[in-house]
Amino acid sequence: MRTRRLRTVVGILSWVLSLGPTGCHSAQQAAPAEVTAASQNADVVDEARGVAEATFGKQAEILARGNLALNGREQLLVVNRFATGAPASMGVANPLPILVTRAAILEKNGGKWSEILLCDEHLKNPDGYLGGSPAARITGWRLAYNQDTKDGLEMKFTPAERFDDGNVNSGQSSGQTYPTLDVRWNGSAERYQSFDQSHERYLSEVPSLETPQSILK
Repeated sequence: MRTRRLRTVVGILSWVLSLGPTGCHSAQQAAPAEVTAASQNADVVDEARGVAEATFGKQAEILARGNLALNGREQLLVVNRFATGAPASMGVANPLPILVTRAAILEKNGGKWSEILLCDEHLKNPDGYLGGSPAARITGWRLAYNQDTKDGLEMKFTPAERFDDGNVNSGQSSGQTYPTLDVRWNGSAERYQSFDQSHERYLSEVPSLETPQSILK
């Protein structure tokens, strides 16, 4: 009886020990895949950072990255903040406006990056000035953005009169009031455009801001 029990214990131990090298081998096999994934992710982050800095310099901040327009292509929302300070963690939503002097959407298509939306003194895309843009030169903007799961990235740009000691007056310049520009990706036109105040139609671009009268499209 003792001999039979001993044989049973020895058999179980042999079976357990036989599993040891296999388990270790599996773990060792998984390690290179994890390292590769981490390396690829680091390369993507480095590429995005390089593109952002090439556009707006070392002070460039990436607020959002990914399929922002839901068009299947990678995009970056990059800004220069007015005031230096702790940068916001990169994400796809910011319900509270931030103060910026410049903003841009950069898109990677066919392995190449291009600027498809620019906000500096004016708001424009490659086809012209966004409909509803103020003719006056704007030195600063309040920017709020949100990533909607259905409609993609939405950005709200409000002109600011001046930046002084952190006190920013928005929407007024020389006694004139400017509305907030709601900018979204127009899937039909394949570009970012401004939305009209009724939020029913996109506004087509204008070639000049001397007569900034938008045409509904």
